[in-house]
Amino acid sequence: MQEIMEFVKSNPMMSGIWVVLLVALIVTTIRSAMSPTKNLEPQEATVWVNRGDGVFVDIRSPDEFKKGHIHGSVSLPMEKIKQKELSSIEKFKEAPIVIVCATGMTAKSAVSQLTAEGFTQVAVLQGGMNTWRSAKLPVSQKK
Repeated sequence: MQEIMEFVKSNPMMSGIWVVLLVALIVTTIRSAMSPTKNLEPQEATVWVNRGDGVFVDIRSPDEFKKGHIHGSVSLPMEKIKQKELSSIEKFKEAPIVIVCATGMTAKSAVSQLTAEGFTQVAVLQGGMNTWRSAKLPVSQKK
């Protein structure tokens, strides 16, 4: 304990940075645990969509979608969601929807917007297409 106090006294900047990082880690962990957004691993997402007659909604750009996407997914770029152009997924309002982006980060914003528009079962594919590909799950290039 004495060594820790001595280190803190002789390295206040480094100790301060360590405290800030620890607090940030704790806050992030609590926020993710309390978040209403459901994050699903690829296998969980597949089961959830198949059992509930749902759909994967790919919010990446049309070019990224063409390069490879989950078979049967609907391309709905984030710009269209922001503009509330949701006609392509309107029939899935009560069905499970898994939002897919490149890494899983942008999808959280889409979940919030779709939930606000009345979609009841919306989740994020954790890790996005990167995780899907890493799991060696099938990717389609057909529209």
